Amino acid sequence: MLKCDMLIEANDIKSTISKLKNEDNYTTLLDITIIDYLKFPDVTPSRFAAVYILRDTSFKNQISVKSFIDDDTLELETISDIYAAANWAEREAFDQYGIKFKGHPNLKRVLNHHQFVGHPLRKDYEITKGQICTQTEDLMDEMHPLLTSKGYTAEDINDLMLLNVGPSHPASHGTIRNFVAMEGETITACVTEIGYLHRGFEKSCENHTYSQIIPYTDRLNYCSAILNNIGYSKAVEEMLKIDITPRAKMIRVIIGELSRIIDHLVCNAANMVDLGGLTNFWYLFAPRDKAYDLLSKLTGARLTNTYTRIGGLEFDLYDGFNEDLAVVLKETETAIDDALSLIAHNKIFHDRTQDVGVIKADFALDYGITGPNLRAAGVAHDLRKDKPYYGYENFDFDMVIGSHGDVYDRMMCRFEEMRQSIRIIRQAMRELPDGAINVNAPGILLPSKKDVYGNIEGLMNQFKLTFEGIKVPKGEYYSSTEGGNGELGFFIVSDGSGRPYKVKCRPPCFYALGAYAKIVEGGMLADAVVTMASMNFIAGEFDR
Repeated sequence: MLKCDMLIEANDIKSTISKLKNEDNYTTLLDITIIDYLKFPDVTPSRFAAVYILRDTSFKNQISVKSFIDDDTLELETISDIYAAANWAEREAFDQYGIKFKGHPNLKRVLNHHQFVGHPLRKDYEITKGQICTQTEDLMDEMHPLLTSKGYTAEDINDLMLLNVGPSHPASHGTIRNFVAMEGETITACVTEIGYLHRGFEKSCENHTYSQIIPYTDRLNYCSAILNNIGYSKAVEEMLKIDITPRAKMIRVIIGELSRIIDHLVCNAANMVDLGGLTNFWYLFAPRDKAYDLLSKLTGARLTNTYTRIGGLEFDLYDGFNEDLAVVLKETETAIDDALSLIAHNKIFHDRTQDVGVIKADFALDYGITGPNLRAAGVAHDLRKDKPYYGYENFDFDMVIGSHGDVYDRMMCRFEEMRQSIRIIRQAMRELPDGAINVNAPGILLPSKKDVYGNIEGLMNQFKLTFEGIKVPKGEYYSSTEGGNGELGFFIVSDGSGRPYKVKCRPPCFYALGAYAKIVEGGMLADAVVTMASMNFIAGEFDR
């Protein structure tokens, strides 16, 4: 949970952030977001404020730095020269709110298209005002300065091959456009464009009740939808200061880890296809399909499950769940063994993945990379270990760490993390307590149907929760969980009503993709494809 740890003047942002990084060891910039107080019930010094969220080298402590922005200039100093992660974070703040960052090397839109007029997350921008893009952007405004900085003359640039990889191509693993300059088969410069799937998640959240937002979270990382449900619900529950039941916690762990397994299966299976190993794809996708059958029986949906509720869960485990789960876990173990039997000692696989797409530890931290991509680089950070929740501290499982940070390490980390998730699930099933799956809180959870139809109090409660929503205490909060691809955070501002004043998702893929161009420069085009696959970018998550 976030409280504003430091409220500083705008002119002090650069010096304060620099001190926090260099003297206080806050090595990771988690997120930057803007709050528009135009319609907030309290009086504030200015309309906009910037919030910076940082984490230290122990990964146990985080700090928030907040500064109000001058209404006349709407300017702040860039910190992209302090944290590389700030490059895209500041671009998003500019794009969505119109805040300018002095000294930023490339301050342009990142989620909305280049013809977009206005800033959609401002409170005076109408949610129904859509804008269509009619012209393609050539990205030469980014590519030309990048090549010039690398020493290329205008004549040299004319001799290079400029190539678009994506956005509509299976090798781009989502709607991602990478514009590359090539000398032969080698990428000498790369520029990444996103926003093709942008659908206004955060703007939509401001216009719905807290409970109505849960289905939107499914559409973030749709390969592990329930982990998104859990992350968001946990954030709101912390705002409400409610502790969900022991059974609900354990079921969230079980289903969350199953979702992590599905996410890793999709990542490694797709990577195998890019490497030409189609047999591995079928090995790994078979247990995934069984897992979706289980989720369909449990939640009523295969992919976008909307399973959690604020205060608990929609359904308890069904009769026969234990047996179905045991089959899924066993088949997953078999699939992992079968896939590894084809690649563990395969020279072609080793040549294509080892020393390819290398991410060094300090580079990963600088760019805000988290999750398996960070652990593969040799950094021992997992929120389930460093800031445990739902009793993760009581489970016997290993944090999986790589050594070189290449494609090979990222794939092998995910294979082993699936085994560790299976360990966690089996322990959780053995220790699963009886009891309720929802807290007893009439102001938070919908009443049972017999109460709705049988007494006036239940009917009124149903009506008020449906139309007015859960009343969340006024404040600003940040909460995070270990998602399939790293730290999934939600920064929520409440004005005390039943609808959030602001919801900002901190998607792990957004920051990893911001670093991708630097990672593939100097490598082969074919290696760029497998590097992208191994980093597991999910367009619904970074585009939102």
